[in-house]
This record gives sequence, structure tokens and C-alpha cells, in this order.
Amino acid sequence: MLHLRLITPAGRTDDVVRLIETTVGTTHLVVLPGAARDPAGDVVMCDVAREAGDELIHGLRGLDLDRTGSIAVENIDLSLSRRADAAEAEAPGEGADAVLWEGLTEATHEESTLSVTYVAFITLATMIAACGVVLDNAILIVGAMAVGPEFGPLAGLCTALVRRRPRLAVRSGVALLVGFAVAMLVTVGFTCLMDVLGLFTKVQLEAERPNTNFIYRPDAFSFVVAVLAGIAGILSLTSAKSGALVGVAISVTTVPAAANAAVAFAFTEYRQAWGSTEQLLLNLVGIVLAGALTLLAQKWFWASRRERTARAGGS
Repeated sequence: MLHLRLITPAGRTDDVVRLIETTVGTTHLVVLPGAARDPAGDVVMCDVAREAGDELIHGLRGLDLDRTGSIAVENIDLSLSRRADAAEAEAPGEGADAVLWEGLTEATHEESTLSVTYVAFITLATMIAACGVVLDNAILIVGAMAVGPEFGPLAGLCTALVRRRPRLAVRSGVALLVGFAVAMLVTVGFTCLMDVLGLFTKVQLEAERPNTNFIYRPDAFSFVVAVLAGIAGILSLTSAKSGALVGVAISVTTVPAAANAAVAFAFTEYRQAWGSTEQLLLNLVGIVLAGALTLLAQKWFWASRRERTARAGGS
């Protein structure tokens, strides 16, 4: 269940209440006339089944409530109520499958913002991966994948393409490009320092490296895994079950590929640098393509389900 707290102008309260009462899956409606001070107006609260939340939020935005008042949405971890159970039963679909498009847009907007913290994480992840490729240590590679924050901007690109949000697309693209550029540049310097200290050597990089040589040898499976990870990542973001996102992060060879390219460039091993760059681009394209198609499929699915529900209600 979701809890909505709304601030409505006094003249729009009746319209808002009517919308809530006619939306399938809502309950626990509370109206507090004149309770709001900034902005001034009434406070309206209700609970709604997650699978009906997007429709209700869309309707509230259609009443310009996001401009003239306020819409706040919270997840309810526990709700002991027969009315809540009945509302969830009435709403079409399952809550775990539902997509809150406004919540997705807001989440990806935050995750795709270029910030000092984002750059720090992607740089540290790339440096950890650099140690992994030189030492041929798969554990360090997996750790670097888990630390890397690059899936946020990738999800932002997917969302921007489906929802036609050019600003989000630009923000996500800038975060990806600048983040990887800074991370790779710092990793080149880190590699040179480690070389001077005798901790990294070109011989280590040019060795067979059975545990990590896949990073600079892209093949069809690289794209297949990127596509599967893109689907899983978007599903974990849009559903109520987001625990799979860590698994997605350690499934794609983005940060390790950037690290191997940086290390190879520092040692003038351009064959590996180019192969790693291909691996990086292949993964990025696969994730964005699969993620966007997954969002389109979810958008079509829920639109058709709402249409069937509306027809059933009309008959």
C-alpha cells in the first residue's frame, strides 16, 4: 500500500476527493479543511494499493495539484486493516509488478545527477577494478562492480527515452560521460604511480590472466548478458522488490572494462585498451536498449490492463 498526503486549494478539494473515491483500490480517506498553511489549503490523505497508485497520481497531476498544492507519497510497510486488504483485492494486478512512473522518474533523476559522491564512487570502483585486472583477481572485479554507481544514469537514459524527458537524458548522459572520463583519467595516473612503486607491471597486464581476460575480449555473450542485466535492473527499479539491483551491478562489465582500458593505455597496450573500450560500449548499449524496451513493455501492459478494467467497470 501507498500513503498519499495532499495539500489542495480549497476550491479543488471536492474534485480531488471525488477522484480518490472513484479510483479503484483507494481507502482510508481523510479530509482536514483549512489545515495547510504553506501553501494554504486543505489536507487530504488516503491509502491506495500500489497497483492503482500510478493512475491516481496521474489523475492528481491532471488537476494541477503538483503546481497548486502538493503530492507526497510514502510506502506503507505494515497496514492492518480489512479495508486495505479489500482495496488491494479490488485493484487490478499485483503490487509487486506495478510501476510508479513519477517515482521512477524522480528516483532516476537523483541517481543520474553528476555529483562529487557519484564521481568518487565510480573512480574508486575503477581503481579497485584496476587492481583486479593486474592481479587477475576475480574477487576484486566483483567488488568493483558492486561499488560502481553507473546503473543509475543508465536507468535514467532508459526512463528519459520512454517518457520523452530530454533534460533527464542530458543529465544522465553527462553523468555517464564525465564519470567514466574522470575515473579512467585518475586510473591512468594511479597505474603510473603503482608502476613507479613496482606494484603494477606491464608483464602482469600482458599475461594470459584466465580470470579476467574476458574484460578485453568482447563476444556475443557480452551483449546477451548486458541485455539480461538491463531487463533485471529495470524490473528491480520499477517493482516493489529492489533487492536484485546489487546482482545486476555485478553482472555487467562496465567499470572493469573502463579500468582495463585505462591500465592498458597507461602501459601503451593499445590492443587491450581498444578491446576493453568495445566491451564497455557493448555493455552500455545493451543495458540501455534492453531497459528501454522493458519499460515500453511495462507501459503497454499496464495501459491495456487499465483499459480492460475501465471496460469492465463500464459494463
